[in-house]
Amino acid sequence: MRLPLEGPWATIRDHLVERIPRLPPARLDEMLAEERIVGLDGPVTAETPFKAGAYIWFHRDLPEETPVPFEISVVYADDTLVVVDKPHFLATIPRGRHVVETALVRLRRDLGLPELSPAHRLDRVTAGLLMFVTHREHRGAYQTLFRDRRVRKEYEAVARFDPALELPRTVVSRIVKERGTVTAQEVSGEPNAETFVELIEHANGLGRYRLVPATGRTHQLRVHLSRLGIPILGDRFYPVVTETPLHDFRRPLQLLAKTLEFTDPLSGEPRRFESRRTLRAWESLTEWES
Repeated sequence: MRLPLEGPWATIRDHLVERIPRLPPARLDEMLAEERIVGLDGPVTAETPFKAGAYIWFHRDLPEETPVPFEISVVYADDTLVVVDKPHFLATIPRGRHVVETALVRLRRDLGLPELSPAHRLDRVTAGLLMFVTHREHRGAYQTLFRDRRVRKEYEAVARFDPALELPRTVVSRIVKERGTVTAQEVSGEPNAETFVELIEHANGLGRYRLVPATGRTHQLRVHLSRLGIPILGDRFYPVVTETPLHDFRRPLQLLAKTLEFTDPLSGEPRRFESRRTLRAWESLTEWES
């Protein structure tokens, strides 16, 4: 944090009390006493004078997090890439209320790879393949693959079976998601989202679907299946938002990132990875309904 170039504060503490109102003064005093706030000259104390334009550093307190009771399994690893099967309910990277309980933090700790970074992201509620790059100098090459849509991705989903729905088909629409809203919306205008939808098999009133997105809009697969009248089982956003506690792990979204396929930008070799996970609703309808 850089301190303002001017102000009425006698001490850095005085400024922080005003600057960070969400941090209780008592907790700020504890952090100062524990020497958790530092400047170029060392730890900041409650009496350290305010210095215009100076820099200070500190780690914010982590939010209390409910442990996600599912493990990450490594599908593939070499000196450049780590590909994992992410479980449902585990965020890809730290954000908001999810910091320690994220795939990135878990893997950096468990694998001892401090430079590990994601090549792309999966929604917290989506399970399946997630690829990480081990060294920062290679990060851009793999992230560019996803940015430029040079990775072929396939997903599986479980939803209601509708015998009247004509499949396979390609769903095309314009999807936008406004900042501050939890759901995306289909609107009129130039299409920016495309998904191929195919029925693999059906039983007990459910269908297992293969989804191949040509684009990567937020919640695209969920929006498109909801539009077809077959929202994905366990979807708490579409077609209607349902409030659910973060620690409720009983009914995961039945969406799985099944395959990743691309040409390696460093070696030029073809790469293909496949998830080992299955969707619970398809394995046992009785268990899902309970």
